[in-house]
Amino acid sequence: MKIIDLRTMRGPSYWSVKHYKLIVMKVDLEDFADQWSNAVPELADRLTELMPEIGKPHAAFETQKHAAKHPPLTKEQLADGEPLGHVIQHVALELQRQAGMPVFWGKSYPARENGIEFVVFSYQEERAGRRAAEAAVEIVEALCQSKEVDLKPIIDELHEIREEEFIGPSTWSIVSEAASRNIPYIQLKNSGIIQLGYGVNQKRIWATTTSYTSHAGVEIAGNKNRTKAMLHDAGVLVPKGTTVYSENGLRDAIEDLGFPLVTKPLDGNHGKGVTIRIMNWEDAVEGLKMAQAYSKAVIVEQFIEGFDFRLLVVNGKLVAAAKRTPAAVVGDGQRTIQELIDKVNEDPRRGIGHEKVLTSIKADKHTLDILKGRELTLESVLPDGETLYLKSTANISTGGTATDVTDLMHPYNVLLAERVAGIVGLDICGIDLMTTDIAVPLNETRGAVIEVNAAPGFRMHISPTDGLPRNVAEPVVDMLFPRGSNARIPIIAITGTNGKTTTTRLIAHMVTTKGYKVGFTTTDGIYIQGRQLQKGDCTGGQSAEFVLKDPTINYAVLETARGGMLRSGLGFHTCDIAVVTNVAADHLGMRDIHTVEEMAAVKGVLPRTVRKNGWAVLNADDNLVYAMREKLDCRVALFSMDENNPRILDHVEAGGVAAVYEEGYVTIYKNSYKLRIDRAAEFPITFGGRATFNIENSLATALTGYLAGFEREDIKLALRTFVPSASKTPGRMNVFNFPKFEVIVDYAHNTHGIEKFAEFLNATEATRKIGMVSGLGDRRDEDTLGFARIAGRIFDEVILRQDRDLRGKTAEQLKEIMERGLRLDHAELPITYIENELEAVDYVLANAPEGAVVVLFTENITAVLKKLEEYESAH
Repeated sequence: MKIIDLRTMRGPSYWSVKHYKLIVMKVDLEDFADQWSNAVPELADRLTELMPEIGKPHAAFETQKHAAKHPPLTKEQLADGEPLGHVIQHVALELQRQAGMPVFWGKSYPARENGIEFVVFSYQEERAGRRAAEAAVEIVEALCQSKEVDLKPIIDELHEIREEEFIGPSTWSIVSEAASRNIPYIQLKNSGIIQLGYGVNQKRIWATTTSYTSHAGVEIAGNKNRTKAMLHDAGVLVPKGTTVYSENGLRDAIEDLGFPLVTKPLDGNHGKGVTIRIMNWEDAVEGLKMAQAYSKAVIVEQFIEGFDFRLLVVNGKLVAAAKRTPAAVVGDGQRTIQELIDKVNEDPRRGIGHEKVLTSIKADKHTLDILKGRELTLESVLPDGETLYLKSTANISTGGTATDVTDLMHPYNVLLAERVAGIVGLDICGIDLMTTDIAVPLNETRGAVIEVNAAPGFRMHISPTDGLPRNVAEPVVDMLFPRGSNARIPIIAITGTNGKTTTTRLIAHMVTTKGYKVGFTTTDGIYIQGRQLQKGDCTGGQSAEFVLKDPTINYAVLETARGGMLRSGLGFHTCDIAVVTNVAADHLGMRDIHTVEEMAAVKGVLPRTVRKNGWAVLNADDNLVYAMREKLDCRVALFSMDENNPRILDHVEAGGVAAVYEEGYVTIYKNSYKLRIDRAAEFPITFGGRATFNIENSLATALTGYLAGFEREDIKLALRTFVPSASKTPGRMNVFNFPKFEVIVDYAHNTHGIEKFAEFLNATEATRKIGMVSGLGDRRDEDTLGFARIAGRIFDEVILRQDRDLRGKTAEQLKEIMERGLRLDHAELPITYIENELEAVDYVLANAPEGAVVVLFTENITAVLKKLEEYESAH
């Protein structure tokens, strides 16, 4: 078996609109191509023995409505017979679950090629999902070949990836809360920074710091001496202490403070380098050394008796409190300390790192030092009932536990916590204090505030070991996005085979004319407020995210092409308006899309992402586009070049909205009313009404503007002021009027596109019509022939050239197919073959007769436009 294609989806895609994070792979089953699981001896026994959980109901689905959609893979099913692609899918999911990533959705089905399967499954962390895909194929192949399989190194590797990649439970709780409110999020590349919201409305979080977190507050909290001084000056009880740099300074501190003591690094966090309850000189020296591993300056302060409490304040209000207990074991008079640790770690709530509610206890150097101080080792047996604390701090990340005590807080202590957060200046603040009873005012228990933390962990509050879980992410999101505020910006997305780039530019121009700060993507590049920031084909998910991450824009218009949806999915989860211009035979046979119906399913992903009260704008003249309405959960508006189209009449009669071309006007229909925008011939993009394909694009634009709430005059003004040019619409109907002839540069590259262009050219007067054309190597031969056949009909003379990238075919193959197609209906058509595109342009310009119309179907748009501009300057 081998993987022949592996893709990562990061948004709605051809494979699922609801499941955004998917691995899509094609697997060649090779020697096992015609076999199912029941044909492989002992596969059922060996797989269920290797992965017992694969055949058990998923605990995560016990309370879910659609649990039946994600059944386990049982031994009985394997024995009865399952496709091996389905087995690989389940193994890939189970590998991730065993590594602490709860994923369940997947599907598999045969590819067109015999013996090849598509396997699609969810992932939590991208790198882990891809590794699970590879490992699943390796494991299933090994089992089919009766080879031994060791899961441990694979699970360990996936665990490591998870710990490296997962944003952490605290950040995830905020992201989940935001998502529950329909607030979108993007993880910024190569960082743990999360953007919540889009464009000008975005906010950012990094762990539990936010866009509102004060840099000064973080600096103060990071310097424990400064924090303690500020709190002391404000009347907050803090331990008496000092800062030392050496053993001499430590000796002076002990003389002043006495025992018991605490040592900790001046700039430490998460309990690193802290030693508590120091009772003698030797332990004090050891504590100094541990702290200086993190900071040269070491705080020495009085040890406050009592329990360790963490108070969490968000936006000035106390939202949770937890009593923290260090990792510990209780002796039974029989087991060794290591055996007791192992027993505690059997708790299913414990896992590696942040994998589960609790972290497994590790007997690290710090633990061994504690044992040594008590003259114990890991092999020692504790007396029955004796509690042994294995860490000097109560951090959850080192195996500690937490008990929620929010409802027990005394009002004095609540006020104290809120004052401390304000004094330090933190929007999210973790306050550590020691006291014997949190229900009694701190000044009555002789307790003290020990430390103040910026970016405090939330895990102890959202998943306490005991007590009520607290949704501490809710007040964070309330702070970032107060009720009534908007996290999103309007998104209009456009797809189709032809016309999508022009429609995108028309819509972006209309929105800009209305006064919005627009970011838009096209096959030419990415534009922010009218400035091109990236060149090239920018119609995929990454380009969409580029726009949505820009902090200066308040409106997004996104061209969305087939390639991006198949390569990695959309770069957004929902949009406000989706426009589908048409679906035609283009790019068939590429990326496993072989029919125009399959292509329609790809394009149909976009309207399925429209929010419930948004709009899908569909071409009623295109059967495949019109059929998309059946799968939509949003409102539908139609456009048509035929005012008598029965689909339009039925739609409008039922109360729908539509745009039609009637009596030369672009008109909006709503119920029995007509709103005429303007004569289409008045729009420069239609070239006096000759370019019917741009009348279609104007219909889609006008309808989109109407649905977006723009006034008729705004729509009319935008369509009248959009003047096609080499700078505004490069490669889309760029016209150069030279003294003797006219040159039109266009990007028509498929049969549907050239058919539409033919309508324009046939309505254009000329003494001779000359075309420069080429074939594309990544198209089916029948598609290239169809394109060439129409070119042969509409031109009096053809210059045949080649693209720089032949895309899989040779120059001779393309030349033969194109010449054959060009002469199918025009046997005597003059054809001049010039392989290099720019040389072909030179030839046309030098030989075009007076009154001719020269059409350049170009690949190298930039270079060709530059050459024409130079020719224009010289003539």
